[in-house]
Amino acid sequence: MKKGVSFLVTVAFMALVSSLASAFDPSPLQDTCVAIAEPENAVFVNGKFCKNPSLTKAEDFSYSGLDKPGNISNPVGSAVTPVNVEQIPGLNTLGISAVRIDYAPYGQNPPHTHPRATEILTVLEGTLLVGFVTSNPENRLFTKVLNKGDVFVFPIGLIHFQINIGHTNAVAIAGLSSQNPGVITIANAVFGSDPAIDPDVLSRAFQLDKNVVKNLQSRFWYDNN
Repeated sequence: MKKGVSFLVTVAFMALVSSLASAFDPSPLQDTCVAIAEPENAVFVNGKFCKNPSLTKAEDFSYSGLDKPGNISNPVGSAVTPVNVEQIPGLNTLGISAVRIDYAPYGQNPPHTHPRATEILTVLEGTLLVGFVTSNPENRLFTKVLNKGDVFVFPIGLIHFQINIGHTNAVAIAGLSSQNPGVITIANAVFGSDPAIDPDVLSRAFQLDKNVVKNLQSRFWYDNN
């Protein structure tokens, strides 16, 4: 009887581990898989073709430019500089990427999600108010003020944001648990979709007058990424 219970516990544990492992980028089955645009003499892995390993070079694993601030002269007052598989081909299959985020005074990185990644953010300069909201039905808000050197984690898939509450520019850098985490900015997706979502749907969902919805849909929704 005990052996049977032990076997079932082992099976349940392995199923749990497998489900957690499959929630993120697949683990690589080789040392490197440098992304390449040309399919000739290449292998298709994780959405990219792999360069022949014998042709791989150091430049495939490096990027220069995170020392340069992004352009924060825009409606949201922030700029995201990504370093993912598009900038570093050698990230292909490695399940990690990074971003630099610059904020104008009172600028924000608007509410958004990363469908494929958890994010860990470190403040390099300035003071940020950050937060994330849990899933239904609680929709619980976790929020904190971060100063230089502070670190905060945004769990995978949850809506989160950052706001510069200081009087000077702020800078943060973040790591993400995917080579291509993706980003869905909530306002842009809901009110700036192409084609537009039926205003009747949004007016009921947000409990707004249809004319208000149409006005929101008519605006230009800036993408800071």
